[in-house]
Amino acid sequence: MGPFRIEQDPMGQVQVPSEAYWGAQTQRAVENFPISGRPLPPELIHALGLVKWAAAVVNRDLGRFRSAPRALSDSQIEALIQAAWEVAQGKWDHQFPVDLYQTGSGTSSNMNANEVIAHRAMELAGLDRFALPKAIHPNDHVNLGQSSNDVFPTAIHVAAAYAIKQELVPVLRECHEALLAKAAQWQEIVKIGRTHLADATPIRFGQEVSGWARQMELALQRASRAEQALWELPIGGTAVGTGINTHPEFGRRVAELLARQTGIPFVEAPNHFEAQSQRDGLVECHAQLRTVAVSLFNLANNIRLLASGPRCGLYEIILPELQPGSSIMPGKVNPVLCETLMQAAARVIGNDQLVAFCGATGGQFQLHVMMPVMAEAVLESIRLLSRSARIFAQRYLTRMEANKAQCEAMVEKSISLATALAPYIGYDQAAQLAKDALRTGKTIRQICQERGVLSEQELHQVLDPRRMCSPD
Repeated sequence: MGPFRIEQDPMGQVQVPSEAYWGAQTQRAVENFPISGRPLPPELIHALGLVKWAAAVVNRDLGRFRSAPRALSDSQIEALIQAAWEVAQGKWDHQFPVDLYQTGSGTSSNMNANEVIAHRAMELAGLDRFALPKAIHPNDHVNLGQSSNDVFPTAIHVAAAYAIKQELVPVLRECHEALLAKAAQWQEIVKIGRTHLADATPIRFGQEVSGWARQMELALQRASRAEQALWELPIGGTAVGTGINTHPEFGRRVAELLARQTGIPFVEAPNHFEAQSQRDGLVECHAQLRTVAVSLFNLANNIRLLASGPRCGLYEIILPELQPGSSIMPGKVNPVLCETLMQAAARVIGNDQLVAFCGATGGQFQLHVMMPVMAEAVLESIRLLSRSARIFAQRYLTRMEANKAQCEAMVEKSISLATALAPYIGYDQAAQLAKDALRTGKTIRQICQERGVLSEQELHQVLDPRRMCSPD
């Protein structure tokens, strides 16, 4: 056969690499879109395969393959179903060469899936996959009752929802549980609070960490809402939402089958005209991911600052030493995983601008045409948050230690202890004592003792840092 074979589509003949499982339309897309050198994310390829598998099963059950042009035999139908399942399992990722930056409906990638599945199905059925016309046809059979316009956005929803469920939600739960454990472990350690980066009244370290734990609990809820924003699937709307050329039950049945397979309660969109013309659900999904990113950035940054030191910073948290921190300063160790998580979160926040912009500008009339790049941004965000938060939880949150001695020493030095004196001597006198303590370098306790502000017994009670960590 040589290095190439001849494939044909409605526009004519095309040379395709001889061993490729794709066909003419995929090859045209490869030649038309040499943009980034990046294909679709693998999660999206797998979701495309899963949608094609579900569509094939439903078409089989509805008897649609019998009425299609060149009706398929039972063995050919099962071969088609098996081929789609192999794509869903990642077996044929290398056969999806179309660049991410392609037609905005994802038509090229939908046809890529149709052609790969058709050729693989012919192979499984013992047919010549190179023969023309195709016994199992990419459009007539693999794409039966479908359009790129409902398949591709359905695959995006499936891919993103599944990634959130399987990757992000468990990781955020891991972060939450790790912080709950640290909050309980550090509950008896009293440290200085800080507002505006300046000394404030004392706080139990467990109280501070409990706030982080609650932040992760809310992040977990937001991730679940991000998944929920994707439950409605456009499948069944075909070209413009009317459902032309498909069975009335097709969309519902495919959604139900995808729900059973993934454990996610997918449903057919109640209004296909909204579901295909806009990607508001994807915008909503990523907005929740952006908020999760903000929370993770804040958590990592707080831990990074509290771990600053070891001699000339706060050093209230001791982080595990993971690697040398400098090529020139011996012994230096940096909070590298804090910085990793912060960078990942920053990328997600940037991705949100892309998703929002595409969502606002890409939907005209009956179709949205900015879908591939939106899909990549959403899937990248889920991947970055999941992986960076997982390593952060495993290597920092579960292993970090509180520097109890440092915490307690800094509490005694703080002039904010004067706050506890205000109910006894008034705000103005307490403020003057604080200024004098700062000016002289003495503690609030020492100034009060020198001036006999309160009796020693009263002073011991009033300036007890643990009493300051809860209401009177």
